[in-house]
Amino acid sequence: MAATAADSTAPTELGTRERLVRTASRLMQHGGYENTPVKQLVREAGATLGSLYHFFPGGKQELAVAAIHFGDEEFAALLRTGLSAHPDPARAIEALTDLLAEALETSGWRDGCPVTATALETVGRLPDVQEACARAFAHWQELVAAKLLASGRPEEEARDLAVTVINTLEGAEMTSQVTRSRTPLLLAGRHLARLVAWDDATK
Repeated sequence: MAATAADSTAPTELGTRERLVRTASRLMQHGGYENTPVKQLVREAGATLGSLYHFFPGGKQELAVAAIHFGDEEFAALLRTGLSAHPDPARAIEALTDLLAEALETSGWRDGCPVTATALETVGRLPDVQEACARAFAHWQELVAAKLLASGRPEEEARDLAVTVINTLEGAEMTSQVTRSRTPLLLAGRHLARLVAWDDATK
């Protein structure tokens, strides 16, 4: 999902480790794991190869796991903001998609999901990185489920619906990026809200 990407200037007030993690998160968000060369990463982070291996003895893969965790938390903050906009889950989900669409457009349609590109290209090849991506998706689903549970939704239903919400938003965001339009995200939010409201009406 769209989140504010790490500042490409790698602010000097940040420590070297933090600069490496933020820069890796931004580059992987835009190009994935394979298209994030180590030399470019350390250059843009204002670091050195020695410092990368000092903080991340496992090299690029270990750094990638930390970067995915950073992107996970960054998007989770955006998710919490959207979901807390209204006590009613249906209205909150619409507010969330408005927020995602605004963030995506503001980024020039570049800052989509912070883990999708990396997740797709590391499946079956880099288990630690793949697991970190899976944890991110599970984290976001848990936040949506918590919103639904707080409204009185039965647990199994809330968790199933949370998976549907995150999966739908993932696809809608990718389509919004490709078409450079808010419409796919806003339509997804509208229909997800109807789904949640319809489910509420049937309880």
